[in-house]
Amino acid sequence: MGILAVLALPLLLLGISGIIYIYQAIIWLVSRSAVQNKVVVITDAVSGLGKECSRVFHSGGARLVLCGRTWEKLEALYDALISVADPSMTYTPKLILLDISDIDYIQDVAKEILNCYGCVDILINNASMKVKGAVQSISLELDKKIMDANYFGPITLTKAILPNMISRRTGQIVLINSIQGKIGIPFRAAYAASKHAAVGFFDCLRAEMEEFDISVSTVNPTFICSYHRQPASGNWEASIWKFFFRRVAYGVHPAEVAEEVLRTVSSKKQEVLMANVIPRAAVYIRTFFPELFFAIVASGIREKLKTEEEN
Repeated sequence: MGILAVLALPLLLLGISGIIYIYQAIIWLVSRSAVQNKVVVITDAVSGLGKECSRVFHSGGARLVLCGRTWEKLEALYDALISVADPSMTYTPKLILLDISDIDYIQDVAKEILNCYGCVDILINNASMKVKGAVQSISLELDKKIMDANYFGPITLTKAILPNMISRRTGQIVLINSIQGKIGIPFRAAYAASKHAAVGFFDCLRAEMEEFDISVSTVNPTFICSYHRQPASGNWEASIWKFFFRRVAYGVHPAEVAEEVLRTVSSKKQEVLMANVIPRAAVYIRTFFPELFFAIVASGIREKLKTEEEN
């Protein structure tokens, strides 16, 4: 009896772990089967996240249309994909040159995209441009450039592809956005403004497209990076300000986001927030206790300025 009691907890934990593993394996298989033979367009496919999304969807048997600003990088991605994939289970990706910030050119690119397979099943708006600096140091020209890349570019491409989806009464549009579409972070005003605008547009689009059975999803990770870093000792980034936005500072790996994008496509989930408890709480605090949120943000700015003066 005593031995059984001692072994009960480990056996229980082992059983739970096994169930979780099986469940995750099933979700993994279902997610990949959901994109098999689907025409999937990925913008900025040559970025860190774009490459991971390309890898995940390619291995799932999707018919990829990869868009990027540099032909050499697109070709390198193409070579990387076909070198590791089973040709009997995958399709050869098609490559399209696209600068998402060149608004006047997007309509022509959209026609080129549609000519690849005659339709688009899933459009993944991944292209984005970042900028960091005080409001007074960022020119209006740069503000406009950020808005073109993060807002006008994605919605222009979406509007160009949308009639094809509406005529077929099927399709899915995915916006890979940012937690800064939910909360504004100091020294990133232009970036946060563009991300807020994108969220507003795609929230409205989601409601309007329901009658056509077209799904609209937004995936909002914290900063996407390829590694995790720790704040330097004594740096203001180690303060409560950075603790409050810890995941915003350290970010998530592109592979994590790509897998989440695949799950989102499979489940047709409307909105995903990829963040740990601190920034997730920040979103709710901003909504229900705005004064507390603003006080925390202001304390971080004051501490940063004080540290700079001391140095």
